[in-house]
Amino acid sequence: MKTINDFNFKDKKAIIRVDFNVPLDANFKVTDATRIEAAKPTIDKILQDGGSVILMSHLGRPKGVENKYSLQHIVYKIEEVLGKKIQFVNDCVGANVETVAANLKPGDVLLLENLRFYAEEEKGDPNFAEKLAKLGDIYVNDAFGTAHRAHASTAIIADFFTNKKCFGLLLAKEIESINKVLRDSEKPVTAILGGSKVSSKITIIENILDKVNHMIIGGGMTYTFVKALGGNIGNSICEDDKLDLAIEILKQAKAKGVQIHLPVDVVAADDFANNAATQVVNVNQIPDGWQGLDAGPKTLEIFKRIILDSKTILWNGPVGVFEMESFANGTIKVGDYIAEATKSGAFSLVGGGDSVAAVKQFGLEDKMSYVSTGGGAMLEMLEGKTLPGIAAILN
Repeated sequence: MKTINDFNFKDKKAIIRVDFNVPLDANFKVTDATRIEAAKPTIDKILQDGGSVILMSHLGRPKGVENKYSLQHIVYKIEEVLGKKIQFVNDCVGANVETVAANLKPGDVLLLENLRFYAEEEKGDPNFAEKLAKLGDIYVNDAFGTAHRAHASTAIIADFFTNKKCFGLLLAKEIESINKVLRDSEKPVTAILGGSKVSSKITIIENILDKVNHMIIGGGMTYTFVKALGGNIGNSICEDDKLDLAIEILKQAKAKGVQIHLPVDVVAADDFANNAATQVVNVNQIPDGWQGLDAGPKTLEIFKRIILDSKTILWNGPVGVFEMESFANGTIKVGDYIAEATKSGAFSLVGGGDSVAAVKQFGLEDKMSYVSTGGGAMLEMLEGKTLPGIAAILN
C-alpha cells in the first residue's frame, strides 16, 4: 500500500482529493472542521518536503453552479487549520486553473472550486479526470468519505498517474483500522451494532460473522429480533418483513460459534418524546402502547462484561435514542465501556454517522483507538466490498 511516505515531494505538485464536505451554518461558517483537520498531516508532510499542494473536493449536492456550495466559503477555515494563507481559484479545470497551478511555488496551497459544479465529476468522466490530472505531478487520495464512489476525482483520475499515485495519511489510517478489525484482529472480537433497521446492517452482519466472537445488537434493530423470537414489543419499531431474516441470522451465528447478545431489559416510554413517561421492562414484555427507546440496567451490565473482556471492538450504531437526553444513558454507557477497554489495551474502531455523532457529543472521541471519517465508505468496507477510490490506487 503506497502512501505519501513513499514519495519525496520536493519541487513536485501534489493534487490531493480531500473530503472537505463540511457542515456550514446560515452565515456560511464551518460548524465542524474535523474533516479539514484530518487532512492536515498529509498536507503538512508534502509542504515540509518542499512540494506544493492542489486541493480538490466537493461540497454538498449542487445542481450546477450554486454559490451556497462554493468552497470559497471554507477558505478561512482551511487557513486557520493549516496556519497559512492559501490561494483559491473559482473553477477546477480549464486554462486559467492550469496557469495558476503551473505558477505554484514550493510551500504554496491552492484550493479548487467545487468539483460537483461539473456533472462530469459524479459521472466519472475520463476527459474531466484528465483535465484535473494535468494540474499535478503526483495524485494523492486522502478522501475516505468518497472512496466508495467511482467519481472522476476519486477513482478515474488515478489512471493518469501510473506510478505517481498514493494514499494520504488519513485514508491509509482508515484502511489500516478496518483491516485491524476484519483481518488482523486480536481475539476476542466484539461488534456492537445499533441503529433502527436490520435491513441496513444485514450485509455487514453476514460479512463479519466469520470474524467476530461476540455480536451485541442494540437500538431499534433489537425489536425485530425480539418479535421474531415470539416476544411482545408493544409499539416499538420493527421490520415485520425481516422476522425470518432475524431468525436466519441467529441460526448462522450459532452455526459459526458466534454469541449474539440482545438486550434483556429496556427503558420503555409511552411516547416518542423526551418528556414521555418511562418504565424499565423485560425486552420481550413491553406493554401495548409503550415502545423501547434505550437499553435497560441489566442489559448494560451484560454488555459491560463482554466489552471489557474484548481485545478488538467495532462500534456501529447507538443502542438507544441518544438524541433525547432521557434515552441517551445506554449509548453513553456503551461508549464509556469501550473507552475503558481501549485504555486497557483493546483496539476500538467507531464508524457510521450516528455512533460518530454520539462519541463526539459525549466527549469520548479521544478515548477510542480510531473514529472513522467516512460513513458510507466504512459500511461498504465492512460489507466486504472493494471501494473504487482504494482500488484505483492499488491497481
